[in-house]
Amino acid sequence: MGSVKSYETKTRGKLYEVWYTKPDGTRGHDRGFRRKTDALNYLNTVEVSKLRGSYVDPTDARVTIGELGTAWLEMHRFKLTQSSFHSVESCWRVHVEPKWGGYAVGRVTKRDVQMWLNELGHSLSHTSVARARDLLAGILDEAVEENRVVKNPARGLTVKKKPIPDEVFLTHRQVEALASEATYGELVRLLAYTGLRWGEATALRVRSVDPGRRRLNIREGVTEVNGQHVLGSVKSHERRSVAFPDFLDSAVAAACRDKHPDDRLWSSPAGGFLRPGHSSQGWFARAVQRTMAADASFRRVTPHDLRHTAASLAISAGANVKVVQRMLGHKSAKVTLDTYAALFPDDLDNVTSALSRQRAEQL
Repeated sequence: MGSVKSYETKTRGKLYEVWYTKPDGTRGHDRGFRRKTDALNYLNTVEVSKLRGSYVDPTDARVTIGELGTAWLEMHRFKLTQSSFHSVESCWRVHVEPKWGGYAVGRVTKRDVQMWLNELGHSLSHTSVARARDLLAGILDEAVEENRVVKNPARGLTVKKKPIPDEVFLTHRQVEALASEATYGELVRLLAYTGLRWGEATALRVRSVDPGRRRLNIREGVTEVNGQHVLGSVKSHERRSVAFPDFLDSAVAAACRDKHPDDRLWSSPAGGFLRPGHSSQGWFARAVQRTMAADASFRRVTPHDLRHTAASLAISAGANVKVVQRMLGHKSAKVTLDTYAALFPDDLDNVTSALSRQRAEQL
């Protein structure tokens, strides 16, 4: 059991200090209490927290988010892909460290974190705000593990989603119109009928193609980090074989012709990874502009909209959710349904009709 003692100061008169034994057997004390009652209450709190196993040394709770964050980043530098680490490090530098770097971990409250997230939501996307929340939560998880705080105040907080703009789903005719205007028309068709991500399609090698089975084996992806292309393996749930339709046979064959097995199917004129172009002067944007000029109903699209188009066309052709999930490389069918639920037909009428037929046949 601890003790409470008084001591005299020149400016504040009599004050009280609390002495107690820490869980590790060392002595600890806190001082500056004006009333003996306050000191006793604090001592009782310490003793109860020791019994519950929730004691936190005040010295440990004074370490700052900045100190823990720097160590957390170093620990995860080689656990993440280069592109993922770049995103996390940028989030830390721009959003988390400026706000929380000087905070002691023991001062961070759930209310303050939620207010910060709400503020970020005014100017950032849902994904960016969620990344900032998860980064802070990850750092505070380490603080909990090291017994610097009892609970993680950044866990269980929500990030409000902004209204999602309507996705653009092209028809077969619109895909063909866009492809006919594009410098890399066959790539446009491949994206619109396989649902590959841009980085997956531009990382395809000749050896990625199984022409006999009409399959594309997705094992690599390319991302852009600080203006530089970085090639790496795709995540485990993104590793897959994607079928392509027979009307793309000649296009895929042409992309492979006279090339070494390790050569890319599509490359830039300089031989590097192909970019869609990030301005109105890029080859993809120019193709969209020409298509829009020829057809007033054609909406502005991005390369990623071709992935949505592939899902839409597959679903309209009768593909079920598991097939679409495998085609797109989603982690789960839930992700696919959350994204494309409105495109799947309502099967309730089909079920009731089937039940009626079954009943009639058996009665």
